[in-house]
This record gives sequence, C-alpha cells and structure tokens, in this order.
Amino acid sequence: MGMKFSKQQGPSKVGNLSLDHSKYSFINYLTTSNYIRNLVSKHRRRMLVAGYDLDMSYITDQILAMSFPAERMRAMYRNPLWQVKSVLDMRHGTHYKVYNLCIEESYDPSNFHGRVERYPFDDNHVPPLHMVKLFCESVHSWLSSDPKNIAVIHCMAGKGRTGLMVCAYLVYTGMKAEEALQLYANKRTTNNQGVSIPSQRRYVEYWASILSFPQGFGNGVGPPKVNLPGSSGRELRRIRLYDVINTDSVFFVVSELQEISSQLYRPPVEVIKSCCRPIKKGFHRNNSPRYYLSFVEGEDEEKKSESEEPHIVVQMDTESSVIYQKTCLDYYFDNPVLVEGDVRVIFYQKMIGGRLFYVCFNTAFIKNGLLQMKMRDLDKLGSKGRSICGSDFCLELFFGPANSNYSSLPSSEDDLFSFGD
Repeated sequence: MGMKFSKQQGPSKVGNLSLDHSKYSFINYLTTSNYIRNLVSKHRRRMLVAGYDLDMSYITDQILAMSFPAERMRAMYRNPLWQVKSVLDMRHGTHYKVYNLCIEESYDPSNFHGRVERYPFDDNHVPPLHMVKLFCESVHSWLSSDPKNIAVIHCMAGKGRTGLMVCAYLVYTGMKAEEALQLYANKRTTNNQGVSIPSQRRYVEYWASILSFPQGFGNGVGPPKVNLPGSSGRELRRIRLYDVINTDSVFFVVSELQEISSQLYRPPVEVIKSCCRPIKKGFHRNNSPRYYLSFVEGEDEEKKSESEEPHIVVQMDTESSVIYQKTCLDYYFDNPVLVEGDVRVIFYQKMIGGRLFYVCFNTAFIKNGLLQMKMRDLDKLGSKGRSICGSDFCLELFFGPANSNYSSLPSSEDDLFSFGD
C-alpha cells in the first residue's frame, strides 16, 4: 500500500513542478513583454531607449514626464523601476531628481540615489495651491543650479496629475496657461489629450492668475512672485441641476481639503451631504427675497484700461420661471454652509456608489455669487453621468457674498445702490 502511495506521489510532484514552472514562465513573459504596458499606456507617448520600451516623454529638455516606476507584479504594466533607473543613470548620471505626485504609492528613494521628493494629492483631483508653489520653487531651484539637471515628474499613469504640475511649472517659467497645456498635450500624448480633467485645467489657470512676473523676466531676472490667495470663505446657499433627465434625485457630498500640520497632503473632509430633488412649481419660500452684490469681470478684462472699474451685478435669490421649462433638481440650504479654500463636490446616483461626476474649485476665485458648470466643465463625466444630462444641462452653485457686510441689501431702490464708507 505504501508503494502505491509513493508511486502516486511521484507524478503529482512532477505535475506540480511543471505547473509552477509554467506559472513562472508566464509571469516572466508578462514582465519582459511590452504588450500589456503598451495596452495600459494607451495614447501616452513611449520611448525606446537602451533596449527598453518605457512610458515616458520629454516635455522640454529639462522636464521628463513618466508613469510610476514600479516593482514586482505592478512592473508588468507600469514602467519597471530598474529599467527607469538604468536609463536615467545612463543618460543623466547625477543630474536628475524625481518628483512623485502619488498619495497611493511610493518607493525607496535610495533607488534614485535619494534624489526624490513627494508632492502627493489624490488621483484625478487637484492639489492645494500652496503645494503647487512649493513644487515649482523646488523644481526651479534644482534646474537653475546646473544646466544639465532635469526634473523627472510622475504620478501613477503619468498624465493628469503629472500634466497639471508640469504645466504649472511651465507657467511659472513665463508660459501662458493654454500654451503650457497644449505643449504638454503634444509632447505627452498621441491624441492631443493631455490634461483632460476640467478641474485640473482650471487649477492651471488659477495658478497662472496669481503669478506676477518682474520686469525683465526671462533675461536672468526671476522667479515670479506668487500671490497666494488669502482665506476666502463663502456661504453655500443652494445647489441646483438644471435640465435633468431619467431621474428625480441626485445625491451630493461637499468636502474641503483639510490642512494638517507637518503634512503636505491635504485629505478631503466631508462638510455636508444631501440630495437634490425636483422643484415644485409655484413653490415660494417664506423668507423675504435677498439681494447680493457681485463684482463681475468681463471676458476681455485684460483689454480694459486700469481706470475702468468692474461693473456691478445685483442678483436676487428667488426662483425664476425659466426653471420650470426643464426638469430641475434643487437643494436649498436653510442654514448656509461655510466653505473655504479647495472644495470638492461629488454627485452620485445613490449615496453609496454610482458616482455621476464631480467638480473641484477654490472659493477665492469665485467672482460672483453664481458658479455655473456646463457638461464640459464636469470631471469624470461617464455614461452614467451623461444619462441624466439633458441638452441644456447646467450645474449651479449659489453662494452668499465674500464680504459678510453685504450679506443682504435693503429692497428699496433708493437704498439698493447706496454704499457707506
């Protein structure tokens, strides 16, 4: 009986060894094959260098964008770290520094001789402007210290977050926001779709608007002055979705990026969550109408002379008959919620799961009381999100004034435009 048992075990062990060898061979094939990596990188440009096919692109002579330098199983579909290190060491020696933008993944800085800095923020989202400032100052200092130096910048896929920060630095060097976004799109992708998330593009424009360039910039003068906006809290009074189809409810969660001492990463902290529902025709609120002042900058603001002052728009917080022309979902805050700084609003089909889309913005850049977002302004608007958007869809966020002294104005026409000292 023992002999039978041993005879049965022999072939079994051989079979297991054969199976293990097959698994090893398969994993080894996936690791060395470029098929999966090319599939994952999609339209991102790749480089063939030193016998390696890597997901990386030179945006300028001194800026290299790439996907995450991975180890172990992740290296099957991302840039293998040892290949990235080999290429960087061979091409640039001691003249490169790596900037990791991922919050979800890291590696031992010793892999790149300790020349690694982290500026982490969430995938598909935006960083606080303070982090952008620190990042640009670090890159500028490194690149200025030696003309041979390069900055190697990556997130996970090496596209959205990487593009936002690369473009922010290009703007820091004097480039216009749209020019920087276009250059990155051309150099990093084959389909001209670089930074494609609207909020990330919005933050590049925010960044451009707070830079002041000294006279003679570009001729050895610089860097620019960064005018970070001060605290600017706004009362969120209403969320409205105009021209909604195929649903009678949309849930939302409002969160802020919270500053934590001794930590660069700012996690989102929930402020409030609720649900937008249809507005009832003929419904009027008990409280009296309120009027708000807005100082609106025109589209051609740059062309105006300095002597011209911004014109004033008076907004009235009442429903208009236009909202009854389409299905409109609405949530009115009986107790307005104060939001400040970097804000994220995510919309869901259900409170748990089923995300439809989201938007990110900074309260310091709200020019008037009404922030409107068309479909082109929504982040990660997939098939689920599109299925509830009519042709005239618009997201409206209504805020109280930035200055609490003008929270409401007298309704009489004589007093409406009377301003004190």
